[in-house]
Amino acid sequence: MGLRTPLYDIHLKYHGKMVDFGGWDMPINYGSQIEEHHQVRNDVGMFDVSHMTIVELEGPRVREFLRYLLANNVDRLKDPGKALYSCMLNEQGGVIDDLIVYYMNESWFRMVVNASTREKDLTWIRKQGAAYSIKVTKRDDLAMIAVQGPNARARVHQVLGAKAMGLDGIGIFFMRELGDMAIARTGYTGEDGYEIMLPSAQAAAFWEQLVAVGVKPAGLGARDTLRLEAGMNLYGSDMDETTTPLESGLTWTVAWEPLDRNFIGRKMLEKQKAEGVKRRLIGLVLEGKGVLRNHQKVLLNGLEAGEITSGSFSPTLNVAIAFARVTGDAGAQCRVDMRGKPTEARVVKPPFVRNGKSCL
Repeated sequence: MGLRTPLYDIHLKYHGKMVDFGGWDMPINYGSQIEEHHQVRNDVGMFDVSHMTIVELEGPRVREFLRYLLANNVDRLKDPGKALYSCMLNEQGGVIDDLIVYYMNESWFRMVVNASTREKDLTWIRKQGAAYSIKVTKRDDLAMIAVQGPNARARVHQVLGAKAMGLDGIGIFFMRELGDMAIARTGYTGEDGYEIMLPSAQAAAFWEQLVAVGVKPAGLGARDTLRLEAGMNLYGSDMDETTTPLESGLTWTVAWEPLDRNFIGRKMLEKQKAEGVKRRLIGLVLEGKGVLRNHQKVLLNGLEAGEITSGSFSPTLNVAIAFARVTGDAGAQCRVDMRGKPTEARVVKPPFVRNGKSCL
C-alpha cells in the first residue's frame, strides 16, 4: 500500500483506477482517459495533486538563499503572490527537480516540488539553507486540487461565491490567499485554471462542491497527455540529475543576468554553453500510424542518435507525439525505431497544442 492523499476515499467513490505513482496511490483515470483529456481541453476537469509537496521557506535571508539555490532568478518576484518556474540544480548542472516558487513577503517564500523527489529535495534544501538560517516547513496539512480548462475559473468562482471577488484581476502565475485557501493561476495542462491549496480536512467537501457545478474528475493519465501536448517536461523522463536545463529544452529557465549572481551549477552550465550543447530535447510528430513510446531509439542518417523521453498518442491532434533527446542536428525529419521498423517522424518545436489549438 502506498501513501494516500486526503482525497483517496473520494477517488474510490468516483471509481478511480488506482495505481502507484512515485510511491502514492493515485487515480490514473475514472473511466476513459481520452474523454478526460477532451473534457479538460474543451470544458473543465480537476485533478488531485495533493501528492506534490508544499514547502514554506522563511527567514530574513530567504531571498538571498533562493538566488543561490535556483537557476532562475527570484529577484523577478516583487509583487506578493507572484510565481516563478525554475530548476534546482546540483553542482554539475543536473536537474534535482523542477518547481514553482511563490513570493509571499521578504521573509517568506512558498515552493511546490514534485512528489517523487520530495525527500531528496527537502534534504538538499535544508543542507544548502543551513548557512542562511532558513526555516524549512513541509506542509503535510494541506491538500491541492488543480481545476483546469477554458471554463475552469468560472466554475471555481461559482463555488466560491462572493469570495471569488478576491480573485478579480489575478494574473497568470500569481497566487491569492482567500482565508485559509491559497489559489494560484497556474497549471500543468496548457489550459487556464487554478491550483488550489487548502486544509486537508476541507478537500473532500470542496471536491464535491466542484462536482456539483459540473467539474469532472480526471486522472494522471490525462494529465500526462495534456502536459505533453502543451510542451511541458516531466521530471524523471525529460530531465533528471544526469541532464542539464540546456539539454532539456529549459534554457529559458536559466537567468544568466546579473553576471555576478552565483547559483548552484552555474559554472558547469557556462562551460557547457561555451563548448556547445551536445544533446538537445526536440519534439517529434509521427508520420503515419502508430504510437511513440518512451525509450524508442531515434535515428539520424540511419544511425542511432538518441531516444524518446516522453511519447504518447495525442487525443487533440489525433497523431503520436513525443519529446526526444538527441545528439547532432536533427533537421526537419528523422526516423524512430518502432519494433525494428524505422518509421518517419517530423521534427517540430514544442508546444504541440496551445489554447486548445494545434501548433503544427
